Amino acid sequence: MLKPRQIILFLFLLFGLQLAPLTSVAAQDDPVAISAPDAATALKNYQKQLDSIKQQVSKASTDTQLSKLRQTTDELAAGLEKLATDLQPAQEKLQGQLDVLGPQPAAGSMPETAAVVQQRNALNNSKKQLDDAVKRAQEMRTGVLDLGQQIGDMRRVAFKTQLALNTGSVLGAKFWSPIVQPTADDAQRLDQFHVAMKEVWDASWQEEWRYGTLGLLLLAVVIWSWGRYFSERFLAWVSIRYLPDGRLRRSFMAMVTVSVTVITTGIALNLLYITFTRVQPLPAMLEDFAEGFNRLGIFCALIAGLGRATLSLNRPSWRLASLDDAVASGLRFFSPLLAGLALAFGTIEQINNVVSASLAATIFGNGLVAGLIGMVLLAMPLRAQRIRRKLEQQGEHVEKRSTISGLLHMGTLVGSLVILFSLLIGYIAFARFLTYQVIWIALVLMAFYFLLLFAVDLCGAIFSPQTASGKMLKKSFNFKDRHLEQMAIILTAVAKCSLLLLMIVALFNGTFGTTTPNSLLDKIIAILSGEGLKSLNIVPGNLINAVICLAIGIYIMRVTQRWLSHELLPKTISDIGIRASLVTLFSNVGYVLLILITLAALGIQWSNLAWIVSALSVGIGFGLQEIVKNFISGMILLTERPVKVGDMIGIGGVEGDVRRINIRATEIQLSDRSTMIVPNSQLISQNVRNATMGNAQGVVTIALTFPTEIDPEQVRNILLSAYQEYEAIQETPAPYVRFSQLGPEGIILSVTGYVASPRMVGATKSELLFNILKLLRAQRVSMSSPQEVVFMKQQAKNLANEEEQSS
Repeated sequence: MLKPRQIILFLFLLFGLQLAPLTSVAAQDDPVAISAPDAATALKNYQKQLDSIKQQVSKASTDTQLSKLRQTTDELAAGLEKLATDLQPAQEKLQGQLDVLGPQPAAGSMPETAAVVQQRNALNNSKKQLDDAVKRAQEMRTGVLDLGQQIGDMRRVAFKTQLALNTGSVLGAKFWSPIVQPTADDAQRLDQFHVAMKEVWDASWQEEWRYGTLGLLLLAVVIWSWGRYFSERFLAWVSIRYLPDGRLRRSFMAMVTVSVTVITTGIALNLLYITFTRVQPLPAMLEDFAEGFNRLGIFCALIAGLGRATLSLNRPSWRLASLDDAVASGLRFFSPLLAGLALAFGTIEQINNVVSASLAATIFGNGLVAGLIGMVLLAMPLRAQRIRRKLEQQGEHVEKRSTISGLLHMGTLVGSLVILFSLLIGYIAFARFLTYQVIWIALVLMAFYFLLLFAVDLCGAIFSPQTASGKMLKKSFNFKDRHLEQMAIILTAVAKCSLLLLMIVALFNGTFGTTTPNSLLDKIIAILSGEGLKSLNIVPGNLINAVICLAIGIYIMRVTQRWLSHELLPKTISDIGIRASLVTLFSNVGYVLLILITLAALGIQWSNLAWIVSALSVGIGFGLQEIVKNFISGMILLTERPVKVGDMIGIGGVEGDVRRINIRATEIQLSDRSTMIVPNSQLISQNVRNATMGNAQGVVTIALTFPTEIDPEQVRNILLSAYQEYEAIQETPAPYVRFSQLGPEGIILSVTGYVASPRMVGATKSELLFNILKLLRAQRVSMSSPQEVVFMKQQAKNLANEEEQSS
């Protein structure tokens, strides 16, 4: 008897759909079979790169070389990870094909055809090759990561050693020896660099390339100077013409000043690079120098741009910082001077790095950079303080420093003094490190300041009810002013948190001259997708999906709630309480489902949250037991409905109308329009009087005290007539009068009638009392006054005391 698998194979053969032989699969139809050799080739290339990196690490002598090798290991690890990820679909496809074929037939069963056996063997071989390739890629990636960690350890050890190394004071002859008596090796290396630069320069000025070189250089100069000038003027006109009045124009122009300065400088540097590389490729040494010089130029442009944006000399009224005009004018040359010094001496460092200069030459370059920049940093706060003191002596108004400005002023002053003192006592490496750290911290803080102001002003302008964007949002989405304000607050908070995260990462993981925005973003992504978050499967893509899912879900929930409460339920259910309960129940269930869906979109696996649930179990048992109890009680109130919205209830001596039943508590509106919040558990566990449940009627009872001399029948008729004539008193049950009590104080008669609702009792009782008193006076029937009642009670009490004493 044929098995199902054999029947399926027979049908494939019958309709001409038999599996292709191995040669055709490997050569034509199955791209997976081709991927195994490709993976092997890629792994060989990766292994060659890894061996080359290991050789370079053993020969590396500078931190720049180690830094580049560390970056290369990161790129190699990323490539290996991508290779392993790309091979996974091929593995799954091969496994699926093997599952279709099924296991090999057992002994004694019908044998397979030769084509099926050949196909299974081919698939098994291909899968084995892919499995080996994936395993080898993962092992190689682990080795690359270990090598990167070793390089990082080597850099840290070398860095600590350099910082603690005392190489002699800058005032000593040893420091100036590379200039007075340069070594032969340094001279030879510099000559090689000079020759390489001259060859590139001469090649670019050959007759057939001369005019192109001249045109590109002129274009670079024009873009860097006139292009920056006209771009800023045009964007200033745009801000005045199209942006709303307020702080947005000032923060926008500050961002424009910085951005245009950096962009035009970057374009000019790229044109400069194209000018000297279009003839022939640069040698490896000059290529490294060009890359470092380009990055250094961008950072120096950032220094100049931030300084110009802070001082805002062309538009003092648009200045964001609290800075006097005289102080700003006095500091106008410091930012370009600092940028120029950083560029000039940073270039010297780049040359020392690419030519592998001697230790003495490197120390000389580092000391020169630290000394000149340190003196500029020291002169800046001293100059500002001197101008402020002069203004105060002249009696002019001086802007008060903010706390942050004071901290920056003091930090720059102290940092520059430490730099100069370190140079004097011989710790040149430490002084150079501290110099670039001071510049980097200042750049990061200033950039964060401008970005923060721009983000706050932009959110406020977009969602302002007076701007065109705010009016469009109100008209398109039927938003109210408070909705726009809420959106502005939320987006401003998100922008502030994002910028704060970027600033923290930049301060702790960035350095001057090497860190780029892309590297900062990569670091943030690495933090968000670190091992701690990987266990929860939280990645930036999942975060975006979760935010989108949450926003859409909240919008759908609100639209559905409005549709239920205003359209569907009013046309199907007349009871207001039932409608409110259904809407509340739908909201509770819907938001719980929305939270679950959002967590699923976030990629959180519930198995990874078991430790969180275990940790919270004690808190749920003790600290959250009241919340859980009130939540369950709220669900009972919404389902059993002993109390519903609109009921008039009494609990704990307080009576009012139920306005809303929430998840945790119920809102009861009292007669004075105040609201009492009652936990749901009390409505379940305590005695509650529901005055309106079951179409209850209101009872209006009035008790009156009369003297014993009155005619009870006459008074009874008067009271009944007053009740019967009032239209709110129902005929059924009919009103009645009871003889409540006969005592020394008089006769107490109580009259009772029924109204349609308990809420009518108070107003009806008041109107009836007015009418009864009017009828009694018309019939000349008097009532016992309170003084008479009290007097008669006192007489009775005295009589009782006398009887007790006599007995």
